[in-house]
Amino acid sequence: MGVALVFDCGSTNVRVAAVNERGEIVAQASAPNSPVPQPDNAEWLVWDFDALWAKLCSLSRQVMGLIGKARVEAVAVTTWGADGALVRRDGSLAYPAISWQCQRTREVVPEVLKLMSPAEIFRITGYQVIYFNTLFKLYWIRRKAPQAFREAHTWLMMPGLIVHRLCGEFHVDPTSASTMMAMDLGKRDWSSEMLALAGLEPGFFPEWVEPGETVGFVNEEASKLTGIPTGVPVVAAGHDTQFAILAAGAGEGEAILSSGTWEILALRSSGYDPNERAFGLGVIIEADAERGKWNPQLLMIASAVLEWLKCLVYPELGPGEYAAMVDEARRVEPGSGGLIFIPSFVPDSGPLSRYGTKGVVLGLQLSSSRGQLYRAAVEGLSMQLRLALESLERAFSFKARGVRVVGGGSKNDLWNQIRADVLGLPVSVPRFSEATVIGAAVAAFKGAGVYGSFEEGLKAINGGIRVFKPESSEAYDKVYRRFLATLEALSKLP
Repeated sequence: MGVALVFDCGSTNVRVAAVNERGEIVAQASAPNSPVPQPDNAEWLVWDFDALWAKLCSLSRQVMGLIGKARVEAVAVTTWGADGALVRRDGSLAYPAISWQCQRTREVVPEVLKLMSPAEIFRITGYQVIYFNTLFKLYWIRRKAPQAFREAHTWLMMPGLIVHRLCGEFHVDPTSASTMMAMDLGKRDWSSEMLALAGLEPGFFPEWVEPGETVGFVNEEASKLTGIPTGVPVVAAGHDTQFAILAAGAGEGEAILSSGTWEILALRSSGYDPNERAFGLGVIIEADAERGKWNPQLLMIASAVLEWLKCLVYPELGPGEYAAMVDEARRVEPGSGGLIFIPSFVPDSGPLSRYGTKGVVLGLQLSSSRGQLYRAAVEGLSMQLRLALESLERAFSFKARGVRVVGGGSKNDLWNQIRADVLGLPVSVPRFSEATVIGAAVAAFKGAGVYGSFEEGLKAINGGIRVFKPESSEAYDKVYRRFLATLEALSKLP
């Protein structure tokens, strides 16, 4: 059975994984990742792309050694969004790749907003104004380092930079480009109006390549460095969120929740609708992995809260140890003994933000146990999910029949059951949690001709799902009403 190699690059970890045609990860190797200070200004953060590439090459050689004689059908690359770099004709960087964690672009945001309003930007691009949006990087470089543009041949997003090292071809995919605040998202093409803000035209960028289409083939130099045979197809993937959404395999009426340190609640919509309600809620809309679909989504804090609580009240537990927390919380009744945990995402939480408050815990007593605290946190995150889902339903005239959960947060059965109870809807969990890697592998196999379509690939990897049905909806309706009443009371604080 052949395998697809996926270069899965995140801001904190990078890995190379080999995935077989059934969607099973048969080998993988990983390493930490982080931005570094720019040599000429220690306060600016950039990606050392040569170091990142060397790391990926080492990981690839490790994986190739683990899979033995398995046939590599294709390679695909998926990364975080927003970041990229100006490159010369030989692919070398004309200016360092600015990290989304760098603060430098904050200074140019007001200048751009004098030229176009946030509401108009959202209408065209589907994106909210966030200081690290790619267009602000391009604007900043144009203003502060114009020499880079004089040397540049084009701009590549992070997947494009890595793909160029593999095969020598320039490309851009719609999922990555949709994080740039530069597309006419409804047309799945560049917005001349947005690019003009940074003094650019669509012709400056490389050719579009859709996910699942071949960009090029592993060349001799890349083969020596990565251990991947020459001639293996290099297939376009792109922004990690979209491939987690693809792999989730959500059915009609199912929302998708990619749950990790943060959660992304998303829809797969067949129409582009940047409406006023969605704009007001802070929704962003990105291009789906498949042409003709879009992904409205909301971002929320998630497992980071539980990790914080674990360090605070379960100091005896080591990394990856969660059973004791879950067992103690499982013995607590719905409502967590009166504790109410309000995460930082929750909209309309009144003046809390005025006081610099990112979240609150109410109802603490001397008798409150750590199991109650943990369950309250899980309940609060689930209430947050319900509010987010209701917001998406109102904004996009969508009626959810269930939620499909992928990512590390899908491994917690107690959390999944509480999600189902709070939502009053079935929560489905695929057999795999590593959805981004699996989705990118499906794209790679499609490009290699192993699958004829994304649909065929998703059927091939479907090894069944677990469904958590609501069991305590009546009890949680009361908890939810108390949660909403608390939010209303907080909104009346002076």
